[in-house]
Amino acid sequence: MRPLAEHIWINGELTPWADAKVHVMSHALHYGTSVFEGIRVYDTPNGPCGFRLTDHIRRLFDSARIYHFPLPFDEAELVQACKEAVRAEGLRSAYIRPLAFLGECGMGVTPSPDAMRVDVMIAAFPWGAYLGEEALEKGVDACISSWNRVAPNTIPAGAKAGGNYLSGYLIGREARVGGYGEGIALGVDGRLSEGAGENLFVVKDNVLMTPPAAASILQGITRDSVMKLARTLGYEAREQALPREALYVADEVFMTGTAAEITPVRSIDGIPTRAAGPGPITRAINTAFRGLFDGTTPDRFGWLEPIGAAAAAAAEQKERIHEPA
Repeated sequence: MRPLAEHIWINGELTPWADAKVHVMSHALHYGTSVFEGIRVYDTPNGPCGFRLTDHIRRLFDSARIYHFPLPFDEAELVQACKEAVRAEGLRSAYIRPLAFLGECGMGVTPSPDAMRVDVMIAAFPWGAYLGEEALEKGVDACISSWNRVAPNTIPAGAKAGGNYLSGYLIGREARVGGYGEGIALGVDGRLSEGAGENLFVVKDNVLMTPPAAASILQGITRDSVMKLARTLGYEAREQALPREALYVADEVFMTGTAAEITPVRSIDGIPTRAAGPGPITRAINTAFRGLFDGTTPDRFGWLEPIGAAAAAAAEQKERIHEPA
């Protein structure tokens, strides 16, 4: 199997793929004690740029803070490490995966503070549309999952922690076994929460609504970006508790996430949205979002962070090497 990347950044050093190993007794492997991020790099007219890279790394530190993980690097160091990982691969566009996890800390569920070892790795590699290119264009068929999202004050849904994604695994697997493209979970109160790995938006009468932080969601950075872009376009965008049936009577529904970007939902439980795919508001927001990367939308919020010329230069060199004689 071809490696996703030639090198992985681990604890301050670029390491060849084959040598990027952790011990099988690592705490995170047994108990899910990890926090992570997903960050996209886009090829822009000004070169490769990380989309809200610093905001993602800040959220990584917030997740670590919630779980009392002492990260051995500061935010600025990890931002630069993400850029280094992209440049090392010579990528113009990429998906970056930073991960901080408890290593060899013994077998106790709760390691003592003096025994706690936190390792950090960063990988950069190409990754296309999470739910498929066709879903981006035509929309995805979704279903309400029988699995609820985690209850408040059980495990913190607001942290992007590895163990949390067992919930998403069950929600997504159930949907795919049932022939759907993605699953949508309710909270323990029976109200809308989020998708298996995406935030959720409902459009009704030209108003965008998304479940609030208290609905056991991860407060997505793409979610926040969509709300800001929608307001610049003149739409009302608000956080609001929503019942399940809001999906069945919606004009438009879409999901957001770093991997999923902006993915329209064309039906829920076999009931088409009124737009039956990407509606006009979804399209307008997606056009504004994509425009950030081709230069047609002004980056008024300073979301694009240059990776550096080395990535583009390395990519051009690789292309020249593989050009036919």
